[in-house]
Amino acid sequence: MRIEKNTIRFTVNNFKEELMNQFDLSEIEQMLYLTFDHYFSLRKADIILDGDKELSALTIQKVKEVIQELKLNKPLAQIIGQWEFLGLTFTINEHTLIPRPETEELVQLIIEENKGDEPLSVLDIGTGSGCIAIALSKEISSAHVSAFDVSEEALKIAVKNAELNETSVAFKKVDILAPEESRAKFDIIVSNPPYITNQEKELMHRNVLDYEPHLALFVENDAPLLFYTSIADFALKHLSEKGKLYFEINEQYGTEVKGMLFEKNFKNVTIVKDMNEKDRIVHCNIDRL
Repeated sequence: MRIEKNTIRFTVNNFKEELMNQFDLSEIEQMLYLTFDHYFSLRKADIILDGDKELSALTIQKVKEVIQELKLNKPLAQIIGQWEFLGLTFTINEHTLIPRPETEELVQLIIEENKGDEPLSVLDIGTGSGCIAIALSKEISSAHVSAFDVSEEALKIAVKNAELNETSVAFKKVDILAPEESRAKFDIIVSNPPYITNQEKELMHRNVLDYEPHLALFVENDAPLLFYTSIADFALKHLSEKGKLYFEINEQYGTEVKGMLFEKNFKNVTIVKDMNEKDRIVHCNIDRL
């Protein structure tokens, strides 16, 4: 059977063939469905059932452009300019990390452990796209959520994302390594800070190294706990009497983070593994009573 070059079927096959030497088939198919859904409102079922449907020249050209950018290792999230996180849509650019499934696990844990109608004051440190803060604001109706970031460009995106998802989050530019004095108190402090050491760069994919903000990713080799220590010190001053602290962590430093928190007299310090059985979350609480 001859397949016309302007049909969905031909374009889909070409998408896979062009990228098969660079990505796994499952990854290619995921990118394919996201591309067709985002640009052309064609779902997986449409692609499968309407393979003989003709596409416009502009549509085919857009697919070719996406393929070329993927070949340059540009993440699809940055190509299409958005990504999904816990069912919410977030605008993404070069100033923000792409939300990841491991971070979804962190947010889900916080939601599960803090259900109820009691008012909560929540702070997200290093908010980036705002995905953690916005998801918590959306899912915990009793929460008043604030968020810090040192990057003005990231904060601009976070504000847009709060508006996009119809949530209210108080964003503020703060360098958590040198925070200003404040009397603010929070029931929950959460952070997914920079935790990849510079020596780990050579192990990372080009799509991360070349396109995601290094400011949000890397720490010096001799200071892997730099941000965790500063945030823990901040939490000691600003958590409420029964306040809780949640971290996403580098899998290599779970024991070190746990030990640091014990030394600072946090209670119930617990390491949680992610879906891949890697140490990914540390949480604890402070008891001033």
